[in-house]
Amino acid sequence: MVSLITRSQVSISGSSHGGSENHMEFNFSSLPTTPLFGTDGIRSKVGELLNAPLALQVGFWTGIILRNLAVKAAPVIVGQDSRNSSDMLAAALIAGLTAAGLEVWYLGLCPTPCVAYLVSTTDAIGGLMISASHNPPEDNGIKIFGADGMKLPQVLQAEIEAGLRGNLSINTPVADLNSYGKRYFRADLVGLYAGYLQQSLPSNDNFSGMKVVLDLAWGAAVTLAPSVFTQMGAEVITLHNQADGDRINVNCGSTALDTLQAAVKEHNADIGFAFDGDADRVLAVDNTGRQVNGDYILYLWGRHLQQKQLLPENLIISTVMANLGFERAWLQVGGKLIRTAVGDQHVQAEMFRTGSMLGGEQSGHILCRHYGITGDGLLTALHLADVVRQAGVPLSQAIEQSFQTYPQLLRNVHVLDRDRRLGWKNCPPLQQAIANAETAMTDCGRVLVRASGTEPVIRVMVEAVDAELANHWSNILVAEVQQHLV
Repeated sequence: MVSLITRSQVSISGSSHGGSENHMEFNFSSLPTTPLFGTDGIRSKVGELLNAPLALQVGFWTGIILRNLAVKAAPVIVGQDSRNSSDMLAAALIAGLTAAGLEVWYLGLCPTPCVAYLVSTTDAIGGLMISASHNPPEDNGIKIFGADGMKLPQVLQAEIEAGLRGNLSINTPVADLNSYGKRYFRADLVGLYAGYLQQSLPSNDNFSGMKVVLDLAWGAAVTLAPSVFTQMGAEVITLHNQADGDRINVNCGSTALDTLQAAVKEHNADIGFAFDGDADRVLAVDNTGRQVNGDYILYLWGRHLQQKQLLPENLIISTVMANLGFERAWLQVGGKLIRTAVGDQHVQAEMFRTGSMLGGEQSGHILCRHYGITGDGLLTALHLADVVRQAGVPLSQAIEQSFQTYPQLLRNVHVLDRDRRLGWKNCPPLQQAIANAETAMTDCGRVLVRASGTEPVIRVMVEAVDAELANHWSNILVAEVQQHLV
């Protein structure tokens, strides 16, 4: 049974009576005027934008939207990373989902792509992951997946946000609030994901004789990643290998490779992998300790698929952040490259539009549609290790034979004011400085300025054939941001 109910009837947290507000009440008017959903869901420092009352409402309105789309009654899958706030947010989200009449399968600690995989291979009508990915421990976030296991489209995110703001159309059906769902703990389902990872590799493949170092970032992959690599026959050395909400991503993982580089050299390992907090992305380190970012992973995996005639039109989808050195090297071997806006959901959408089977980001979000539908750090790590094994040469040699990157400087400027940060395009002095840089560098470089969708920063990237040129314009643009937006 469904009914049409008004905003006042569905404000299921917080007080509607007079008196002062407290931090545990949900107030529609307290939400920022800028969109809540960024490039990867809702993300912020916990206790500011993101708190239990908001998570409760997000769970409820997500439940309503997913339930209205479903053809039959089915569960929603929820997972989380190791942050101290994740238990609290999971409880609030699940309360909202069950208030919307949905059954919830709660996985507990697991990688984000585990949620996406299980949603896509079961009758689940959607999934939610509590994680702030590579962000520091004090941050957290909510990622939402549709019934196909893909990130929820922006139009549906907008419907959830309309519900949060009390602006949902009166024609939107809302579940009878006398119908409640139940929560079931289903950590057993994570084993299905582990099996899928191993089965994605050729049946006769194993990593016997390969020494691998894994930096697990005190995060979501602490148990799963070592187990899968060990079962594949590799000798595994682990770093930051306990679930620790105080230290997740702190000087470790995919945002800080120094410890992994040292460990690979110390142990004479063949390869090292660094995951972020929710293991949806990975960066690598070769046998000499050199960093291997997403551009190199795309090139090497792309060449492997190309040689097996498994890469339609030799097409790779990447983002505006992809290095020019990578792009030009890929074109030289007969490849094609299409760039999208930053964010794996944009890469994913373009892959489906074009029929591309491989895409990703320099930051380590890699998608290969031969094996999965979303960015997956564990899947990528396993297949890159297999590419190295099949090539029969050290990863360092494969890197040397691929391409040289152009000098690329990426600098983050903290802009705490959300409206000023997201409205950076309305700053004339900054726009003029960008135009001056582009005119001066012509085809010898490029500029990319954008507001992060996951952190309170404006990212300034300058890439040029000459490092001094990149540094010069980087300094000018950062100074403009600091002067006019900070």
